[in-house]
Amino acid sequence: MTDADVLVVGAGPVGLMLAAELRLGGVRPLVLERRPQLRDTPRANGLGGQILELLRYRGVLDRIEAASAGVVHPAPRYPFGDVHVDFSSLPEPPLRGLTLPQPELERLLDERARELGADIRHGEEITGVRQRADIVTADVRGPDGTYQVTARYLVGCDGGRSRVRESAGFAFPGTTYPEVNRLGQVTLPDSVTRLDNGDIEVPGLGTVRAGAFTRTDRGLFGCGWLTEDVLLISTTEDELTEVDDDAPMTLDELGASIRRVLGAEFPLGEPRRLSRYQFQARQAERYRDGRILLAGDAAHQFPATGVGLNAGMLDAVNLAWKLAAEIHGWAPAGLVDTYHDERHYAGARTMLHTQAQVALRRGQDAAAESLRKVFLELLVDDQPLRRIGALIAGGDIRYPMPYADEHPLTGVFAPNLALRTDKGPTTVAELLHSARPVLVDLADRTDLREAAEDWAHRVDIVTARTDGERPADALLIRPDAHVAWVAPTDDPAAATASTLREALTHWFGTP
Repeated sequence: MTDADVLVVGAGPVGLMLAAELRLGGVRPLVLERRPQLRDTPRANGLGGQILELLRYRGVLDRIEAASAGVVHPAPRYPFGDVHVDFSSLPEPPLRGLTLPQPELERLLDERARELGADIRHGEEITGVRQRADIVTADVRGPDGTYQVTARYLVGCDGGRSRVRESAGFAFPGTTYPEVNRLGQVTLPDSVTRLDNGDIEVPGLGTVRAGAFTRTDRGLFGCGWLTEDVLLISTTEDELTEVDDDAPMTLDELGASIRRVLGAEFPLGEPRRLSRYQFQARQAERYRDGRILLAGDAAHQFPATGVGLNAGMLDAVNLAWKLAAEIHGWAPAGLVDTYHDERHYAGARTMLHTQAQVALRRGQDAAAESLRKVFLELLVDDQPLRRIGALIAGGDIRYPMPYADEHPLTGVFAPNLALRTDKGPTTVAELLHSARPVLVDLADRTDLREAAEDWAHRVDIVTARTDGERPADALLIRPDAHVAWVAPTDDPAAATASTLREALTHWFGTP
């Protein structure tokens, strides 16, 4: 008997999301976190991208919105490198965000995981891991000394300096960029004037544009209003020495950096958040080695802000149901391996646009300035604007599926259709609150429902109607909300009971 089905190392947002998803899958996670208590210093200021929709599909987004400074909102502008992508011309911007300091997010995720029955322990540090064919053992140092924990699987969600990744020997190639980024959320003193358009009048410096970047020979300065009273300030300077992201930063350090970049004083008021970090572009060569897996920053580090939480929490959702299937004994061969295949691909897509941001941000010559201008000109048109928005949000991910003739919906995040059933109105999002796969029959296809009956103990079968144009006769949706199989409306012969059974067997094992 092991101490847990899955040992989760790290109780940040990724580890806590994984723990909750594992509990929904009916397995026993044990979460060990080296910090003695929940984080009180923000490392992120909110959530953005596809993870917000996934949280809606789990029924917890309302709870997170209630704790935030507002609701999920479209992002009219988004910093990309040192330019801003302007989505305000689109009726439905492809990128959405939610302001919520990371400590509050972790508190909410911790509460939910515990409510679902997860065992979460703080002040317990992993010092080494090793595995056999059927078990993983972790060496742990806690307040009462050292001990060992065993589990069927172990997932390292322990950040960019992952002890799990290092101890297990995962290669983590990539680049650390020779620049230091400093970030502050501050009030401003009375000597600084906020103009009607949001710009800032600074004595001795003049007008500083809000929502824009200022490039000098010494670095990059940016600022924008988070609220009526709180300004977000960032600086980027080239520095060859490596810095400790976890070491506290002072207001004086931020002020000195602003002084170096702008060549003038920028008066600062009270700090609400201060942090510094160096950008890295790194991705583990593999996300799985036997019974040890990586997720979140332990698996990937991106050289841009605003994307790490999105990618990491989506890693957790993709992985949890596959581990649960393996532990319960019904996973088809190779199911857990698809975690690496799918999320490594998604991580590479995120790396693609964040490294493009590096090129836009770090170029100093006339050619680089021309690149920035051409990039912005391309985004005047709606289609490339939507594409770049989906790329940033992670909403363009389409996992490859094992079918020769794939429908456009196959492999993508399931659309949140409004549905009418015999039990009343519902939505696709509500059907996925329990994290169970679901077959949604939109065309009263008795043949498909009968074909799925043998899997009814694993797959929910729902007959429904949807208003407006029907996107398909039926959708088979995985627990991570990605569409596994589609019965097209225009070709019923292409989606028979036989092909549905093949898809069910491929993803959810033999009945």
